[in-house]
Amino acid sequence: MTKYDFDTVIDRYGTYSDQWDYVQTRFGVANLLPFTISDMDFATAPGVRDVLVKASQKGIFGYTHWDNPAFKGAIAGWFDRRYHVAIDQDAIVYSPSVIFTLAKLLEQFSQPGDKVVTFSPCYDAFIKTVTSNHRLLLEFDINHGVDWDKLDAYFAREHPAVFLLCNPHNPLGIAWSGEDMQRIVELCNAYHVAIISDEIHMGVVRHGTVVHSLAAYFDQLAVQKAVISSAGKAFNVTALGCSYALIPDARDREEFVYGLEYRSALSSVPYLGMLATIECYSHQEEWLNQLCDYIDGNYATYKSISRTSLGWITRFRPRLTWLGSIFRRWASLCRRCSMKWFMGRKSPSWTGGFTAMAGPIIYGSIWGHQGARLKKGCGGLLAP
Repeated sequence: MTKYDFDTVIDRYGTYSDQWDYVQTRFGVANLLPFTISDMDFATAPGVRDVLVKASQKGIFGYTHWDNPAFKGAIAGWFDRRYHVAIDQDAIVYSPSVIFTLAKLLEQFSQPGDKVVTFSPCYDAFIKTVTSNHRLLLEFDINHGVDWDKLDAYFAREHPAVFLLCNPHNPLGIAWSGEDMQRIVELCNAYHVAIISDEIHMGVVRHGTVVHSLAAYFDQLAVQKAVISSAGKAFNVTALGCSYALIPDARDREEFVYGLEYRSALSSVPYLGMLATIECYSHQEEWLNQLCDYIDGNYATYKSISRTSLGWITRFRPRLTWLGSIFRRWASLCRRCSMKWFMGRKSPSWTGGFTAMAGPIIYGSIWGHQGARLKKGCGGLLAP
């Protein structure tokens, strides 16, 4: 079995990286270590790079048809092997990005002024996408767990048109259990609420974690429903511009594809993005398994450092993704002061972790807490 290299640190400066080249644009300060944007700093799987190089050597990048058995079969095979869910390949549609898909499905499943419920804290793109499409976003707080009775009462009182599920939950890293998913299905059926499940983070999990795709519950749902996802997060290929949705209802699917191809004029899939998706899902599962093991090791290092050297913080270890966080214990500091404090800290030189850092650590105050987000999806910085 091939042992993959996750230790090599790759210089991303000069690649027009949102995260690295434009950190000053985001925070107003240069030379920060920006562990904020959810793409990894690991190179993608060697097999994916080989496929892309071979394709690029042909030198032709023309219009490409997405509705083909290789693309759909790779996605269906992935769900079968990884999540033990049988997918009807007819339900699979291409989309350029997960958030684009979300925007278009909100247009289909609701009307301007309708309410959309999601769990809070939530991914900031959810907020922007829902509100900029003239829907009212209702955030149901789950910082201390989900109170299912309160959620039931919330649905009954607010009459939302759509429930937007982040599965697994970003940023809290919750892997929704089968019982959780069943409750969500029953709530949506009881109150006639459409459901959209964003599952882009489902590939990167801690050892022993079990995940449950909404696709496994399609047959139980009597409302409009869809899964939106991509290989982008798990395999670090987001820039190639290829995602997909699972839309089981034929009429909903036809409306989505019509909007994609005619109203949005996006009938062609990026050739390299499609090839990468096929390769990731068909042949690179072992690379992903080793990545997850490596990130588990990074979390172990992070736990050791935070216990011995960071007495002023509490740590948070999600069950999924490569994102963690640290929270400060000084409730009296405001958000702006907390961020300023974090950005002013010089790098520590602790043995066994963070030793590749140069410059201030990170930024502060996220998700409604005064703290900072740490990204374990990088080699060298938090290598075990």
